[in-house]
Amino acid sequence: MHPPSDLNSRSVRRLGVLLHGGVLGVSGKTGLSLLRYGHAPVVVVIDNQTAGQSLFELTKIPGTENIPIVGSVADALPHKPEALAIGIAPSGGALAPEWMDDLRLAVRSGVSIWNGLHTPLAADAEIARAVRPGVHIWDMRREPPGLSVGTGAARELAGRRVLFVGTDMAIGKMTAALELDRAARRRGLRSKFIATGQAGMMIAGDGLCLDAVRVDYASGAVQAEMMRHGPSHDVLWVEGQGSMLNPSSTATLPLIRGTQPTQMVLVHRAGWTSLRSFKHITIPPLDKVVAFYEAVATAAGAFAPVNVVAVALNTWGMDDATAAQEIEAAAALTGLPCGDAVRGGAELLLNAVLAGKQ
Repeated sequence: MHPPSDLNSRSVRRLGVLLHGGVLGVSGKTGLSLLRYGHAPVVVVIDNQTAGQSLFELTKIPGTENIPIVGSVADALPHKPEALAIGIAPSGGALAPEWMDDLRLAVRSGVSIWNGLHTPLAADAEIARAVRPGVHIWDMRREPPGLSVGTGAARELAGRRVLFVGTDMAIGKMTAALELDRAARRRGLRSKFIATGQAGMMIAGDGLCLDAVRVDYASGAVQAEMMRHGPSHDVLWVEGQGSMLNPSSTATLPLIRGTQPTQMVLVHRAGWTSLRSFKHITIPPLDKVVAFYEAVATAAGAFAPVNVVAVALNTWGMDDATAAQEIEAAAALTGLPCGDAVRGGAELLLNAVLAGKQ
């Protein structure tokens, strides 16, 4: 769902990020990703848990040294944000009722809202009354118009279509895709990151929230993004969602069918042996996971063979020596190039993709 042109992430010049409890907690992935990869300059972060502390010291994200943390929207307004991104992704994706007064104040004060939660802000009567020219609500979790079912049409595209698949949810599939997009652009390739979730949409300025699309149209919605961007790009990096190993996830198969990938990159959180939310479910050895995803993508020969060409290992929180050991072990087990895209492995992973069959 695309935003109004003056609310695009490349148009907004002063962005605030609502991150209550998310600077240090697990729910702040969206806002922290915006700080690391977003195009819109962030001028203030709102977090009642860490207000007054150093954002850079807390997150170690380059470029955040001079971004203040304040405790409320009222405290953020003197920093003159043009838009406020809701950077928190609580369980279930619902908007916390205690945030509503702050969001209403923002809109009354002339600040637009980027909303990636399931709760539509445009439906709030007070917010609707406060919206005026130049002040918009971008509710991203809406089904795009004009959808149709998937037909496998993306396989006719000439460029590479690289899908990121994972051993679990929330392990760094978007981050790996963004890092490889950056690396490809540095080489002069016509490269495009395809966002399939709210954080990716805030960063890219377009895309779709796949979990807002009815299941019958999910692969078709992905296919539409491929057909929109494929003809003008050499490579499309498709943000993965969920995991086919996770019983609560239904997003990965529509991504595989809608993307018709030419290659896949497997993403894994180093050191994890079971699913984060289902400790009784063991993550199989990575070579078995590679074979599984390749079998699903090929569908017993209904589609062309698709290979996992590399493993993107998320070694966050590990020291360099331990991270290197994990990367070496994963490479030995799978026989594939393996690296952490954030720690400097993006070029290695990009080489693997470009060397793979198109």
